[in-house]
Amino acid sequence: MSSGAAGADAAFFAQTLRNLEPLDKQNAAFLLADLLKSAAEKDCARIGKLTSAKAAASFLGAMLDLSPYLRTVLLRRPNLIEPLFDMPLSKRLEALMLEISATSNGKDVTEAGLMTGLRQLKLEGHVLIALGDLSGQFTTSETTFWLTRLAEECLGAAVRFLLLDAHEAGKLKLPDPEHPDKNSGWIILAMGKFGAFELNYSSDIDLIVFIDEHSPSITDPYECVETFSRLTRRLVRIMQDRTADGYVFRTDLRLRPDPGSTPLAIPVGAALNYYEGRGQNWERAAMIKARPVAGDIDAGKLVLAELAPYIWRKYLDYAAIADVHSIKRQIHAHKGHGEIAVRGHNVKLGRGGIREIEFFVQTQQLIAGGRFPKLRGSRTVDMLGALQGLGWISEEARDTLAEKYGFLRDVEHRIQMIADEQTHMLPEDDENFLRVAHMMGYRDGETFADAFRTALKTVETHYAALFEQAQDLTGEAGNLVFTGDVDDPDTLKTLANFGFERPSDICRVIRTWHFGRYRATQSAEARERLTELTPVLLKAFGATSRADEALMRFDGMIKGLPAGIQLFSLLQSNPRLLDLLVMIMGAAPRLADIITRKPHIFDGMLDPAIFADVPTRAYLAERLESFLGPSKVYEDILDRLRIFAAEHRFLIGIRLLTGAIDGARAGKAFSHLADLVIDRALAAVMDEFASKHGRISGGRIAILGMGKLGSRELTAGSDIDLILLYDHDEDAEESDGEKGLAPSQYYMRLTQRLIAALSAPTSEGVLYEVDFRLRPSGNKGPVATHIDAFRKYQRTDAWTWEHMALTRARPVAGDATFFDEIEKNISDILTLPRDVAKIAKDVAEMRAMIEAEKPPSDAWDLKLVAGGIIDLEFIAQFAVLTGNVDGSITAQPTAEVLTRLNPDFSDPATTDSLVEAAHLYTGITQIIRLCLNGDVKREDFPPGLSELLCRACDLPDLERVESQLAETAQSVRRTFDTLLKSARNRAKSLN
Repeated sequence: MSSGAAGADAAFFAQTLRNLEPLDKQNAAFLLADLLKSAAEKDCARIGKLTSAKAAASFLGAMLDLSPYLRTVLLRRPNLIEPLFDMPLSKRLEALMLEISATSNGKDVTEAGLMTGLRQLKLEGHVLIALGDLSGQFTTSETTFWLTRLAEECLGAAVRFLLLDAHEAGKLKLPDPEHPDKNSGWIILAMGKFGAFELNYSSDIDLIVFIDEHSPSITDPYECVETFSRLTRRLVRIMQDRTADGYVFRTDLRLRPDPGSTPLAIPVGAALNYYEGRGQNWERAAMIKARPVAGDIDAGKLVLAELAPYIWRKYLDYAAIADVHSIKRQIHAHKGHGEIAVRGHNVKLGRGGIREIEFFVQTQQLIAGGRFPKLRGSRTVDMLGALQGLGWISEEARDTLAEKYGFLRDVEHRIQMIADEQTHMLPEDDENFLRVAHMMGYRDGETFADAFRTALKTVETHYAALFEQAQDLTGEAGNLVFTGDVDDPDTLKTLANFGFERPSDICRVIRTWHFGRYRATQSAEARERLTELTPVLLKAFGATSRADEALMRFDGMIKGLPAGIQLFSLLQSNPRLLDLLVMIMGAAPRLADIITRKPHIFDGMLDPAIFADVPTRAYLAERLESFLGPSKVYEDILDRLRIFAAEHRFLIGIRLLTGAIDGARAGKAFSHLADLVIDRALAAVMDEFASKHGRISGGRIAILGMGKLGSRELTAGSDIDLILLYDHDEDAEESDGEKGLAPSQYYMRLTQRLIAALSAPTSEGVLYEVDFRLRPSGNKGPVATHIDAFRKYQRTDAWTWEHMALTRARPVAGDATFFDEIEKNISDILTLPRDVAKIAKDVAEMRAMIEAEKPPSDAWDLKLVAGGIIDLEFIAQFAVLTGNVDGSITAQPTAEVLTRLNPDFSDPATTDSLVEAAHLYTGITQIIRLCLNGDVKREDFPPGLSELLCRACDLPDLERVESQLAETAQSVRRTFDTLLKSARNRAKSLN
């Protein structure tokens, strides 16, 4: 029972409530006064008792201060908490569940009325559960239980309404309309956290929908799939469409068998055939938590009973352990990699997070659940107890993981309580980070950060130990003999056991190393180090999806090394570097090429803080200053900038590769790095240029970053789009140097020198490929533009596409005193009055022209594919130009612009789907651009990359990712067409 069980019969506000510390005590007092005022206006008399109940008043004031979401709801609807002055929280929640259940009763219920009722009651449940959680009256398991009950009752009410509606329309013939779900044949299985009574505060709900083809309710067996699929589609709409009252629960159906080619509702027979013939181990793991939750419950139980032999194999499944490890695609076993960054950490998927505890439990359930029925439960903490009871884990592991699971779930709930967002990332900014810390009961951020870090490390230790144990179970001992020219038969067996498909080829490669045929292995010491390292290398590469390919890529790297002893020593003394190197060779040929050409770049991995430090602008600036040091020679500065940029692009990429940062954060980091390097290159060029040509009187320069640099969305392989703007004194005629130049000539030549400084190849490579074609008049115009000419061109001559490009423009380098003026000019230009219908027509024609002239290479060409990145960017840019974005409109990431679309332009549900698409595309694009060179083709994907993409999308296999991309692209393209058409129609009606 809960910690407040002793006072369970007392009213909520009469019980002991946790002492929450607000961020701002004065603000908390003001907010409490606002609540009392709102309560008085709405005749909620009992809330006035807070004036004499100091503990309750203090708790509520702090809660209003800490959670903007709960504050907004309670100030608007104070009546939600008034009953709690008379009854315990659990009693009020039970009554609420009955109210939700009753929403589908009655002949006058309409779909719109049901949607409104469910949303309002769900909101009340959300507030009440948060009160129980934050006050300490609910334990973690009680919080997740009530959240699950809330979802279950809402789903059940919607299902009953839809069944009755289908019955009355003659689509079904229900045996008992008074109990519509009984024998209805519509089976709704709750999956994941929903099935295990472990929902988080702002959780999606995962469902699989089956059809009992033999149900008496089905009047036409040939139409039943279409009928129930249509009902399921309506169910999703009832649950997740955003209206003025919000949404009920976001609903996900992608865990069903083969979602790209199956209907939303699948006949039981077809489903059983799929699982028995093609079901994968991750689907076994998913079915552990499956539970009939709505519709035909009895039929659902029969389905799960039939699936039991598939889920729970009757023998200790050691032979399938390697396959079970494919479930790891959704997460990553890090085993070290230095410190963990707290801010920005993903509590669910990150190192030491919730998913690692769940996977720790589920893997062992899959292995032994067939023989031990006690291991067939769905709740994580309960199963930790069962594992300990059967001797699979120690008491210490059980207690520690249960405690950390509760702690991390609590953190997850507080993160989501800030704004009711389905996020698992700890905030990076001070204010929101402190909100979470205070809601967790900590008085300062550092103490909370220490506790959080300790929890992650503890979980990570147990999780890593699980994999070490699993590898032992596969029996990897055996011969590793590579002398002579003939393959040793036992060595071939050992390599095959490791996971290599062509063991004879692997023997040949390793003999090449040991015989010193590469420069890197010519010295006896290098060969000795590599020989000692070989067994570890083989085990590590053997564990990858395509061991042979990964090892051959590593062989190519060794072949290109001028010397090997340094790298072999590093790998021997730093196991985590070996883990990373194996990951790179298996997943990221582009990074592998970089290491092959510049092995010294790998030295940056020795810094133990690499994963603890988020690569912010300040972080990178500090390291750049330190790296450049006292360098004064022009060529030396440019070379050092190249070395610094290459190393930190690599290190940002490694953070992305290992999941330490996500795609959006990587985009910002790559952009910060470019800003800093361009600024220093510009300063060096200006000093060098001035040494011969002097300076222009009153001269000022600013480099405008355009495209993905301007919007801070650079990828590892991005070119950079720039415009150079300048200004000078009106009477300036010539620079004051030994070889004076007129201002226009001076800045043109300086710009050409800058282009060479950035893009000319040196012994250290190219800094950035640069493009100045977005300047006024494109390639026909001068490479440097006076600010007056820029303003005039943008106001009088620029095309619509140039104004669209300007939405992502920002000063990134040069004279900081010039920046404000330029930013104001850009803002003024973007807010000029425009013909909305003309802009909509131009945007549509431009998209059609791109589609005709540059069709996508395949479905993974996310930039060009219909409904891809260009469509999202065009929607955002069109919204900026037509005044349909709230807040800042310049140089924002596409996802950020989309979050602030005006509701009159895009309804909240549409906006949510666009933002979700932007995040999906960003995450995938960043990883692909990091791992592969050039154009992306599906057949180019190495196996390790597929696993990274699955992890980034939190999906179990690449087919699911492709299905989601296809659905997302279709949705985005529909939205693109609809928004432009609606804007045109509105503009015409106003005219």
